[in-house]
Amino acid sequence: MATRLEALPHRHVLTLPTEPSAVRLSRQTAERALTEWGISLRHPTVDPALLILGELVTNSVRHAAALSPQMTVIYAAGADCLALAVHDRHPYRPALYGAVTGTGTGGLGTVMELTLGLGGTAVVRGDADDRGKSIWITLPL
Repeated sequence: MATRLEALPHRHVLTLPTEPSAVRLSRQTAERALTEWGISLRHPTVDPALLILGELVTNSVRHAAALSPQMTVIYAAGADCLALAVHDRHPYRPALYGAVTGTGTGGLGTVMELTLGLGGTAVVRGDADDRGKSIWITLPL
């Protein structure tokens, strides 16, 4: 997908504590934003996108909380594209495309299987100071 994320007309940013309640809050916020943007919660991309979001937030809670007391969730959408990102201040950048395992155990393997299965893309973007990263998922609508 060659969508320029900056060009997406809808955007919402949410900052949350890096704790388990962030998973539920990030999903609820996504549902509200999508509804406001006119994207049906019954669209076939929405349920997998919410699962992807939950996995990314859970990974930050499990692996980044010690170095990143807060995380930022970014939601963006256009007529034919949905983008989600989770940012934390832990320096580790996972290799996303090596994460597909086929074991169904959750985590980045699930994120990548769903993303690729929907024809989407995934990228890890490091912060300028190399002390944090964002994982961006872009899915066609």
